Amino acid sequence: MTDLPVAQTLHRAGTWSGAQDSCRLTYDARFLRRKVLTTVAGGRFVVDLEQTTSLDHGDALERADGRLIEVIAAEEDLLAVTGELPRLAWHIGNRHTPCQVAGERLLIQRDPVIRHMLEHLGAVITEVVEPFAPEGGAYGHGRTHSHEHGHTAHAH
Repeated sequence: MTDLPVAQTLHRAGTWSGAQDSCRLTYDARFLRRKVLTTVAGGRFVVDLEQTTSLDHGDALERADGRLIEVIAAEEDLLAVTGELPRLAWHIGNRHTPCQVAGERLLIQRDPVIRHMLEHLGAVITEVVEPFAPEGGAYGHGRTHSHEHGHTAHAH
């Protein structure tokens, strides 16, 4: 890993321009601290951030050589949820399930348990393959692998 270029700087979407390459990453893959990534053009580099960070679509990682690599939300298997959206969104949020509000529908990762619950509540579910960029959580920008709900997280 040591001979690969290293990226230690993250630029949030809207604060940079002029990417030389890009990486397509799923929602789960965009939650990282140290990881080897492969770009769309086939280049490999090491991301080495100070702390585990949730990367968003449109962010850029800056390599030590100054090259910018754009982060792109990859297409993944999702469920499009339609119906009584406020009520359905409440039930999705109550289970701490990442959710993207997309116009007249909600997008969530495919999960048979959540799907069954939503169908029981009258939702219409459609399987789709799209980029996934869920809303940030109510407790700030972070997300964690554990089931802690961020009550100790510090707002930025």
